[in-house]
Amino acid sequence: MKNYQATIGLEIHAELKTASKMFCSCLNSPFSSDANTNICPVCLGMPGTLPVLNRKAIEWTIKTGLALNCKISSITKWDRKNYFYPDLPKGYQISQYDLPICRDGYLKIADKKIKITRIHLEEDTGTLKHPEGRVEVNHSLADYNRAGVPLMELVTEPDISNAEEAKLFCQNYQQILRTLKIADADMEKGQMRCEANISIRTKEPRNNGTKKLGTKVEVKNLNSFKAVEKAINYEIERQTDVLESGDKVIQETRGWNDKLGKTYVMRVKETSADYRYFPEPDLPPVKISQEEIDTLKNDLPELPENRINRYIKQYNLAFSDAAIITSDNNKFEFFEKTIKYTNHVKDLCSWIINELDFVKITPRNAAELVKLVKENIISRNAAKNIFPDLLKGKSPVEIIKKKGLSQISDTKELNNIIKKIISAHPAIVKTIKTGKTQAIGFLVGQVMKETKGQANPQLVNKMIREELND
Repeated sequence: MKNYQATIGLEIHAELKTASKMFCSCLNSPFSSDANTNICPVCLGMPGTLPVLNRKAIEWTIKTGLALNCKISSITKWDRKNYFYPDLPKGYQISQYDLPICRDGYLKIADKKIKITRIHLEEDTGTLKHPEGRVEVNHSLADYNRAGVPLMELVTEPDISNAEEAKLFCQNYQQILRTLKIADADMEKGQMRCEANISIRTKEPRNNGTKKLGTKVEVKNLNSFKAVEKAINYEIERQTDVLESGDKVIQETRGWNDKLGKTYVMRVKETSADYRYFPEPDLPPVKISQEEIDTLKNDLPELPENRINRYIKQYNLAFSDAAIITSDNNKFEFFEKTIKYTNHVKDLCSWIINELDFVKITPRNAAELVKLVKENIISRNAAKNIFPDLLKGKSPVEIIKKKGLSQISDTKELNNIIKKIISAHPAIVKTIKTGKTQAIGFLVGQVMKETKGQANPQLVNKMIREELND
């Protein structure tokens, strides 16, 4: 790539988790029901049926646009995108073409702004089930439960320079959707799907100083952040090899084979003219007032970037820790509730990040547990061992008292045990005195074993060192 530079744009589809579908009252539950149970004549496109707009889906799209610094259209309309596919029962998709709900926004990745061309609403397609493992099966089955689910599409400008930036954009966008609580955006379930448009061109001065982009190739079927990164890196390398060999890159749509780690040709790339867009005759244009926009703007939660900055400034957390806490709504909400009961914020953060079951404890009990460990009343290992009782709502102090788990911090009692352990292991003591101080860990372990894990390990370590230096 030393002679070439990549230009990447993303198209990201996210299923909104409204109660009903985009244009009918069917349950929006494509993954939790038997096949073809959440369907009706409207989402199947039966003759004579009429679609009805889902107001909540429109509001959530506006909120997404506001969170991403977009301009919101005062008038938006619906269009038919015509194409045939077995999981598209209507033979067309109701989408938006020239008047999307949101336009001209951006999302910051580190200090770089990735411009957003548009965010629009459409309906999702159904899904095809391909029976595997049976040689005699040569057909696919169509499940239309997903057909008509509200699908929000974000399109970026070709501002992304490499695979890492593309992955970070997807991750940050997913986090915003989850913060807004409008989409679960699980890529492995298909709730969020990414397509990457990739081209490469020669760097100046070989490119004669022009900004002309290379031939664009679209890569579909990217269902994880790793797949986004791997597919883009593969495609950049493939296109580079094509140009270096003297050939031309063909504009086409390619799929991604995760097992083989390579892209493959699906079809020659379509243009918008191939879809024969025309205004949807069964749906009127939608007017969006400034008052409605202001109301939705005031309802926005604190966004991830602001949360991270606040945690760094207010609690002196490391950026990486603040990012992990804010990346998950459960972690974030638990942290917000628990910091009301503790001053040991960094310790609380460590527990939330490293212990999966910790967020299932009540905030008061969690704060109490953090304090007990911080003040060496109980060891961290002992604290983790009482999680089953804590999950039942019992107080840490009650559990510790009942089970006798308080750490031994009585120096007189510990001193007698330490002397006993040192006397029993003269070879280890000799090793330590030759300068191999890491062997002290063995003696600490023996003391912990002798006290059934109830000694304060930091105090034991200190006392062993003092005893050996005498």
